[in-house]
Amino acid sequence: MPNTLLVHAIVAPLVFALLSMHFFRRYPAASPLGTSLGFVGIVVGLDAFVVAPLVERSYTMFTSPLGTWIPFVSIWLSSFLVGHACRQRQARHRPQTRRA
Repeated sequence: MPNTLLVHAIVAPLVFALLSMHFFRRYPAASPLGTSLGFVGIVVGLDAFVVAPLVERSYTMFTSPLGTWIPFVSIWLSSFLVGHACRQRQARHRPQTRRA
């Protein structure tokens, strides 16, 4: 189980980084903070209302930092950083308008 939790903690942010890149390409005006909070909110909600009660039949998963809290934070952070990087890239490539 510890190896599974470690893989989960590593793979989850990578998957959400890829999802975020796709999302911000499609919706470039989206807020990195709001989007990252939305992504992690969906994950927390699924864990709290589906995985814990229906699959695990216990909420003890929320006592494990490696099982829940580290992946939650890393999902939020990877989504936010990708969104922020996409915003900066978009700003650099935006044509400058000249004012007379």
